[in-house]
Amino acid sequence: MITFTRRSLALLPALGPLLSPALARGRAQSGRGRFQIARPDQIVGVEPGRRAKFGAGRRSTKEGLYVQMVKWLAGHHFSHPHFHPHDRFITVLKGTWWVGTGTKYDPDGTVPMPAGTFVTHFGQQVHFDGAKDEDAVLLIVGEGPGTSTPAEAK
Repeated sequence: MITFTRRSLALLPALGPLLSPALARGRAQSGRGRFQIARPDQIVGVEPGRRAKFGAGRRSTKEGLYVQMVKWLAGHHFSHPHFHPHDRFITVLKGTWWVGTGTKYDPDGTVPMPAGTFVTHFGQQVHFDGAKDEDAVLLIVGEGPGTSTPAEAK
């Protein structure tokens, strides 16, 4: 079951105008600066022991819709408990993404989200995530600012 809040439903109409014209222009026009393409082998992965570098799209520091693609490399479970200010909608495109909730970091207590899974991370809800034995590619849609606030119990 997919659950939407009033705020998240308000984002849905924004996706069509954001993505459809860009795709149509991309087919109809050529030339530098018209659109950005990131092929699967060009998505920068989140390496074990390092901060995330997002290869396609950017998490916005401003208000408004953002779309980003994230690649967690196998064995990288760096994301300690944190939360985001607004709802985020995540589709697992490839691999298995592992997700846990609560302020106690427990990679062994995470739940697998295989390719094809759609997840809603509700705003202000504490979670942690990463990849275990295989790379995971995610498509994340959210409302900016796309900040992250640490929430690990000491």
